Amino acid sequence: MKYLVVSDIHGSLPRLEQVLSFYDKERYDMLLILGDILNYGPRNGVPEGLNAPGIVEALNRRAEHIVAVRGNCDSEVDQMLLNFPMMSDYFILVLDGKRIIMTHGHIGNVSTMTLGYEVIFTGHTHLWQLERIKERVICNTGSITFPKDGSPPTFATIDEDGMVRIRTLDGVVAREMKL
Repeated sequence: MKYLVVSDIHGSLPRLEQVLSFYDKERYDMLLILGDILNYGPRNGVPEGLNAPGIVEALNRRAEHIVAVRGNCDSEVDQMLLNFPMMSDYFILVLDGKRIIMTHGHIGNVSTMTLGYEVIFTGHTHLWQLERIKERVICNTGSITFPKDGSPPTFATIDEDGMVRIRTLDGVVAREMKL
């Protein structure tokens, strides 16, 4: 299976549409969303193309292919609009015998809560990261809407070849690493 992993959409429909276009064009099987879907939060400005109803419509059409977790800007009201569960703090994916924890990254100390997992995916910081630390792959997808410190908007993919790739919105690979 092929997975596209995105975090920190923060209500920007144009940015989500770019990601979904790549998802469709490259024929990904599952969309994994690591929180902060509809709302932009009090520390961010109003995102370009703010359109929560449009995002709800676009994602609900794909609900059977989405697994999502809650971010710090997500709420029970958001869940009432979405046709897929998104209130869990994390989920586990097992791929090629490797345990992968997927979480937004805002709850607790991610480094201690993820002991026992070979791969950690997070969002929250809006800074993309892909590196191997002590035999673990650490991937932060960054943000498609509010990247920080001059980073480009990014998302991640897990492809059938076992490669994790950080990609810019146009699909260009910024970094890749074997699971």
